[in-house]
Amino acid sequence: MADILILAIETATGCGSVSLTTGNINNGTVLAEYTLQPDTTHSRRLLGSIEAMMAAAGTDWKDLDAVAVSQGPGSFTGLRIGMAAAKGIAMAAEVPLVGVHTLDGLAAQVTAIDMPVCCLLDARKQQVYAAFYRYFDDFNCQRTSEVLVLSPEELVKRIDEPTLVAGPGIKACQSLLATHQQVRLLPAGYLHPRAALIGFCGAKLLGDGAALEIGSDLVPFYVRASEAELNLR
Repeated sequence: MADILILAIETATGCGSVSLTTGNINNGTVLAEYTLQPDTTHSRRLLGSIEAMMAAAGTDWKDLDAVAVSQGPGSFTGLRIGMAAAKGIAMAAEVPLVGVHTLDGLAAQVTAIDMPVCCLLDARKQQVYAAFYRYFDDFNCQRTSEVLVLSPEELVKRIDEPTLVAGPGIKACQSLLATHQQVRLLPAGYLHPRAALIGFCGAKLLGDGAALEIGSDLVPFYVRASEAELNLR
């Protein structure tokens, strides 16, 4: 799997990115990565960014072996845009499509450490998306909790041992985390979701047999109900 070429799309937050990678996080290479915090929605820039990146890298659609997409949680609109683009490209290129949980891609950026890690994204509405991980000597991490959506107060109650907290969601609950005796904080700007890590994680899932064929029912992983669903209920 070291030479598998993956186009990855990450639109779970306002800071979207696309990338071309080969291999997984242990043996892989980032061939190209384009990141942008646009004033306009991802829908107006995403496909143009992909085309520009592939042209700069000298890569053609026929060279792709798979497409990976950040599946969520995150911005509902951003996830739908990224998923639609990923499905369209995978279908046109006739390659497998694989979804990667956004927080798993975020956690993959943390170097192996001998304590639990909690990765956070801002869920708005005074909540955060959170997941807990353990790291191993081979730099691989394993999620040890479900992906959660909870208030900052609920989050700090779950931290009962020394824990490294990382991710842009720190900003939503920094005051509580900063005074918690068991919390070790990474600066909020240190990590953000990256398409390259979605690509690396996607390669691992492909190697584990998790590829989805074209036309599969892959959908965004929202974690909580949308406003439309809540209003309908």
